[in-house]
Amino acid sequence: MKRKSFLQQLAIGAGGIVAVPYLLNGQQMQPVNKPAIDPLPAEKVKDFVIAGHGDLGKVKSMLTEFPTLLYATWDWGNGDFETGLEGAGHVGNKEIANYFIGLGARTNLFVLTMLGKTQIVKAYLDMYPGYLNARGPHGLTLLHHAQKGGDDAKELLDYLQSKGLKETKTPL
Repeated sequence: MKRKSFLQQLAIGAGGIVAVPYLLNGQQMQPVNKPAIDPLPAEKVKDFVIAGHGDLGKVKSMLTEFPTLLYATWDWGNGDFETGLEGAGHVGNKEIANYFIGLGARTNLFVLTMLGKTQIVKAYLDMYPGYLNARGPHGLTLLHHAQKGGDDAKELLDYLQSKGLKETKTPL
């Protein structure tokens, strides 16, 4: 068999393998339709983020009804996004922050700073020094979060100040 005829037969055979099951069943090849999934109710997201700042009982109750609130983000406007975990982070609520993280919430360097996770924060800032000037929810800085962390974050507070960080809040 010559190469050209071999390639032609191969192409015809491969096409048949794909098409024959659909032709035999009289079905058309169509994309699989996924069921529509409604977004979380906006007011529930907002209430959850507010509760994340300091109401552990409400947080637990809301997560029972809507477990994916753990990952939800509220937009306060002008790009000022915040999760329940970030709310706990910037007010220094370690109990709620640790509860969220224990459930698998997506954390960030601001919350880890408040919790005093010195090794993680320093390693990250060594790798990405520009992040020293990052802005968290409401324009709150890493320095603000270190202050809210109290004794647990004292080493980080000193470290951030030694790096020249002076502002606790900057405009978004």
